[in-house]
Amino acid sequence: MNKAIEVMLAKYSPSTLSDYERALTEIFQELALLGLWRSKFFEHAAFYGGTALRILHGLDRFSEDLHFSLMSPQADFNLNPHLEFIQRELSSWGFHVSITQKTKTFESRIESAFQKSDTRTQLLEIEVPEPIAQLIPKGKKLSIKVELDTDPPGAFSTTTPFLLKPIPFSVRTYTLESAFAGKMHAVLCRNWKNRVKGRDWYDFQWFVMHGIPCDLTHLSERMHQSGHLPDTVSLTPESFRALLDKRIDTVNLAAAKQDLVPFLTNPHTITAWSSDLFKHLADTCQTT
Repeated sequence: MNKAIEVMLAKYSPSTLSDYERALTEIFQELALLGLWRSKFFEHAAFYGGTALRILHGLDRFSEDLHFSLMSPQADFNLNPHLEFIQRELSSWGFHVSITQKTKTFESRIESAFQKSDTRTQLLEIEVPEPIAQLIPKGKKLSIKVELDTDPPGAFSTTTPFLLKPIPFSVRTYTLESAFAGKMHAVLCRNWKNRVKGRDWYDFQWFVMHGIPCDLTHLSERMHQSGHLPDTVSLTPESFRALLDKRIDTVNLAAAKQDLVPFLTNPHTITAWSSDLFKHLADTCQTT
């Protein structure tokens, strides 16, 4: 195993098959970001979403996909050359994956691709202990989805922090205030196959607990674009709070917890979840 990959793996102290799978997924995510940096992708786009919070800001839950937004609308942006850099980067560190761009069956502003590899092959590459290797199901695939918004809503801000492993490189990402606005759009407006996404609510809690204000200008732009707010109306702290209270009153928290548990190392951290807790978080939530 490459020494830099060994160092990246060591921070997880994995002891179970699930631990190793999660660690490998996050290593692949960071190597993908390195490949995108080499391709100069971040001159055109910014990283956002749960995985960005996890990798760049220490969000204490796992996240699956890599979400990006162009800096300005460009319907004909070609993602393929950048995907090739991801594949090349992973290969250079000893991991062989396939990356396939999804063919759109309807008009959409989202470009998608899937990074897939054989779980057993990759775990053996990082030298998992033999008793754990024997538990790996034959044919199981490690898959990471890459999504790019080619028609992003406006009024967001970005910053460019550094990652230091496996080598130092930089990643353009949404500021936390803009990221919070994106997350609140999901909380207030997401129609996720008629199910509630507990990860959105967990991230809302994380932002509030860290004292991050929500950028209402960017949230308004997102809601204008999705049709949840008239173009002539902008959110105020009062109207935002009214929408949030209404959403809290209707959310199925039992279903939210069920969605979230697989992404937590300690499910007991959400034992206290209730409407009263989220109303308290709403009281505490800052806006800008």
